[in-house]
Amino acid sequence: MGLIKSFYYAFVGIAYVIKYERNARIHFLMAVLALGLGVLLNVSPAELAAIFFAVIIVFVAEIINTAIEKTLDLVDSKQNPEIAIIKDMVAGAVLVASGGALIIGTVIFWPYVLDWLWLRR
Repeated sequence: MGLIKSFYYAFVGIAYVIKYERNARIHFLMAVLALGLGVLLNVSPAELAAIFFAVIIVFVAEIINTAIEKTLDLVDSKQNPEIAIIKDMVAGAVLVASGGALIIGTVIFWPYVLDWLWLRR
């Protein structure tokens, strides 16, 4: 398989997750808002990089979560408590990544928001 085809299939996978997974769309919207807010508030390049890195970690976690869930559905489509706990664990990984991104965003944006509010008085 050629390099171009490999990239094509990777983008197909990303598009699938965004199209069919509600939480991925929510994460995408939050990513756009966070990056837009970073630009609007003129955060430092290092802070913008930290925000971008947090966004990437959340998306990677969401893509891996979706892939594992789809794979486990192929293994056993019935209710299976062992599969359920694995799905809960990968969902937990997304929650940890999202929580970390929220903390990073709060730590970075809070001083800028306070300054903006202070100057608006």
